[in-house]
Amino acid sequence: MVRSIALLALMLALACKTEKKEIQSTVVSETATSESPELQTPDQLLGELFADVQLAQVFEDGKTFVDCRAKYPYETIRTNYAAQKTNSEFDLRAFVLAHFEIPPSITSDFKSDPNRSAVEHVEALWPELQRQSDVDQNGSTLITLPKPYIVPGGRFREVYYWDSYFTMLGLAESGKFDLIRNMLDNFAHLIQTVGHIPNGNRSYYITRSQPPFFSQMVALLAKYEGNSVYSTYKEALRTEYEFWMDGADLTSQLNTKPIKHCVSTPSGVMNRYYDLGDTPRQESYREDYELVQEMNGRAKMYRDLRSGAESGWDYTTRWFADGKTMGTIETTDIIPVDLNALLFGLEEVLIRCYSDDVAYTAALKTSMKSRKDFLEKYSWNTNDKVFEDFNWVKQQQTGIKSLAMVYPLFFKMATQEQADGIAAYLRKYFLKPGGLPATLNYSGQQWDAPNGWAPLQWMAIKGLDRYGHSDLAKTIAERWVALNEKVYANTGKFVEKYNVEDMTLEAGGGEYPVQDGFGWSNGVYLALKAYVKE
Repeated sequence: MVRSIALLALMLALACKTEKKEIQSTVVSETATSESPELQTPDQLLGELFADVQLAQVFEDGKTFVDCRAKYPYETIRTNYAAQKTNSEFDLRAFVLAHFEIPPSITSDFKSDPNRSAVEHVEALWPELQRQSDVDQNGSTLITLPKPYIVPGGRFREVYYWDSYFTMLGLAESGKFDLIRNMLDNFAHLIQTVGHIPNGNRSYYITRSQPPFFSQMVALLAKYEGNSVYSTYKEALRTEYEFWMDGADLTSQLNTKPIKHCVSTPSGVMNRYYDLGDTPRQESYREDYELVQEMNGRAKMYRDLRSGAESGWDYTTRWFADGKTMGTIETTDIIPVDLNALLFGLEEVLIRCYSDDVAYTAALKTSMKSRKDFLEKYSWNTNDKVFEDFNWVKQQQTGIKSLAMVYPLFFKMATQEQADGIAAYLRKYFLKPGGLPATLNYSGQQWDAPNGWAPLQWMAIKGLDRYGHSDLAKTIAERWVALNEKVYANTGKFVEKYNVEDMTLEAGGGEYPVQDGFGWSNGVYLALKAYVKE
């Protein structure tokens, strides 16, 4: 673990500034220096050219530029830019095209066969979404992986952490267990070399992770291949847990302000989303920069934006102080229901992996009990009978109803009475013609109403099923499958998100157009298609 922390510090060169008021002097600094170009982020490597390109919106989507491969050494590019930029006829876009290779989109040009069923279409897409093991390329932001993997599609040209669990559900239905194992090996490789699983395998994602579904991926493969799978990945699982719990001992002992992902509460140490960086996201530099400027440069805002990206729900009113506008984002002030349920699940798997280590498993069981206690005392809304996120700064629930409420059901953390309350609330307020929206708020953000997302349908359906609410679970599944098939019949595509309220309309919101492909939609569709037939 010492080696992993040291390497992580090296890779975070110049990307992070320590937020001293949140981190005690006893904690190792998160900043370091790096002379290894392949581990640096585009803004570090390109200097003012990077900001100029992103702020001028040379590409409509800022992610395009950070995914470009430099044709020449970065020093040469910087020198050429300094020499040419003041010329009266200088063309910034032409300069970029001369010095960088533009990345392709994945599957956008894939030709659907109208004679194929939706299931056949998804099966045909797997080869289109698969990347073989990576080869090191000078000038690329890609963190190479040793084995094949599935990418989501569209602008998402790399592997994404939490997407992959839901993609694997479909790979399992397709019998592609070798590919699931390869992807698990890749994630274990990232944990061993980086210290955690980044948002995606790009250098500009290195400061954050995503919802920790690695343990559930391991459990999925073990379901088909036996308990030896747990032994194979036990060390990687433990290292990932250490990443999320880094600082827990200090937070607990000192009763200080939070340290990284860890927040001290009367119930014990809980977790929040927390990105180590405090600058604009590389892939959304212009959007972040302009928003923070508009809000008069609130110092904490960049980290809250980045941490919202770590949550996977980028963006949603779950993270907004006023429940309406992005400018009030306060992600790091919130103890999320879903994250703590996921870590409960990781602890449960670790107990299975380390059953012979009495002291370690005892500590894990204590933490699991603390998480259930916290949900009961601080996240349970006794009036509406649902779980809500908790703001540790304001010491109150956020008031936002979201599908994060189903995560404790998925992990069997709730009482039967609580599960009954959640089922009733979902049926009354969330159930729509095409499934469940992410929240009940109409903010224009992509993780709010009327948008539904494949991973949230799966978590809700399986969670409800585990507490005996099979009729409601089946209804949600049938509606979601029907919506997927309707959109496929009309467009020939599976997409990233869906409008669950008006099945004639596309989903909207977010910082980029609706993406087609699409890894987790494909995976959940196949899994739910099998589920509704049971």
